[in-house]
Amino acid sequence: MSGLVLKLGPKERVLINGAVIENGDRRSRLSIVTPNAHILRLRDAIHPEEVNTPVRRVCYIAQLVLSGDADPEEAKLQLLRGIEQLSQVLLDDDSHKRLDLATSAILDGQYYQALKALRGLLPREERLFASRPL
Repeated sequence: MSGLVLKLGPKERVLINGAVIENGDRRSRLSIVTPNAHILRLRDAIHPEEVNTPVRRVCYIAQLVLSGDADPEEAKLQLLRGIEQLSQVLLDDDSHKRLDLATSAILDGQYYQALKALRGLLPREERLFASRPL
């Protein structure tokens, strides 16, 4: 994750390698220079009770790796299976591009990048569930 720049708002919290960091009263920028640092913006975190859709489940697994609550090697197989299942349902080109990016990131051990790619599928999933007949 070399070269990542985080722009934090006032009082925004971020989890870096298992430590919660809270910004001060002003906007700031943090440059993360350590490769493979595990970073999660807490404002973007999915809470356990919100894990109620297929995309959210896969995102949550990646998030658990970033928070240090899941072993990356054990999570890798679950993530790849979840992505494979999503690829059988989300058939458009943009979704497949995001799933391919997430797969590559996981295989490279870049769980932040995988989560970022997967989170891009959340609006599409919401629209699909909203258009589904009851």
